[in-house]
Amino acid sequence: MPDIPILARSAHDRIAHRRADEDWCAAAWQNPASRVLRLSRSGTAPVQSDGGALRFASPAEVEHDGIRVLLGAVGDVAYLAVLTSQDVDEPDWLGLRQLATELTDLDVGLLTTAVALQAWHQGHRHCPRCGAVTEVSKAGWSRSCPVDSSEHFPRTDPAVIVLVHDGAGRCVLARGPQWPAGRMSVLAGFVEAGESAEAAIAREIREEVGIDVCDVAYVASQPHPFPASLMLGYTARVAGDTRLVIDADEIAEAGWYTREEVRRTSDWGAESESVTGEGRPELRGLPGAMSIARQLINAWLLAED
Repeated sequence: MPDIPILARSAHDRIAHRRADEDWCAAAWQNPASRVLRLSRSGTAPVQSDGGALRFASPAEVEHDGIRVLLGAVGDVAYLAVLTSQDVDEPDWLGLRQLATELTDLDVGLLTTAVALQAWHQGHRHCPRCGAVTEVSKAGWSRSCPVDSSEHFPRTDPAVIVLVHDGAGRCVLARGPQWPAGRMSVLAGFVEAGESAEAAIAREIREEVGIDVCDVAYVASQPHPFPASLMLGYTARVAGDTRLVIDADEIAEAGWYTREEVRRTSDWGAESESVTGEGRPELRGLPGAMSIARQLINAWLLAED
């Protein structure tokens, strides 16, 4: 893959060793040089007037009426966040999906982390052992139960995302039932309990489109904090019969498409005219640049079979 996936980019040190250092964290929240990111309940953050950078504040400028998080540091500058329980309906507050392709590596890494932590805190306020309300600990990176003393950490759900090709210039693209006609992407699915990523690839592809694969190759990974996934990107080659048998519960339609057809296709939201015929599902839109799906597609377009 030519580039690091956008949501996998980062330019800050997470300084995990400081999370349990209460004195250091307290000093960071008092230091006017520290930079604070405010995040709304829905995951939006304030941006500069030109829209191309996050707008940070000093600790004194921020109301600390939310969960306080240590995101990390760059040199001697601490980066902090306040995860609020309020929604903000302001035009200069935007979400990760809107901002990711415009942000620097530093900003996108900080915002991706904050969004992931916000989703985890919202969904994990109670102890999974006894049901008691937990307390935020370790600078926002854990929750502790005051009843049974258990400690709980942010979870990540692994998922595989796979570009399947035939080794002869075609790849499989599919549409989920929730997407409009013409919007296509590569195949994906969650890794189940007790399952390896490679086994999940074979199972998901067989379940969704009825084919077997070989030559499975890891490409890259990318966090997908909507709410808590880690996308593990792969390529795989079809083994044997190329006929697609669709699982209608998972996939609305799927087809084999040539590199030329894929190259002529626009982004989602700016769909082109259908580039296909021959009874195959129409192909008019591909995922945007933020997604690892698009980066797998772009890498395949540049590759030689």
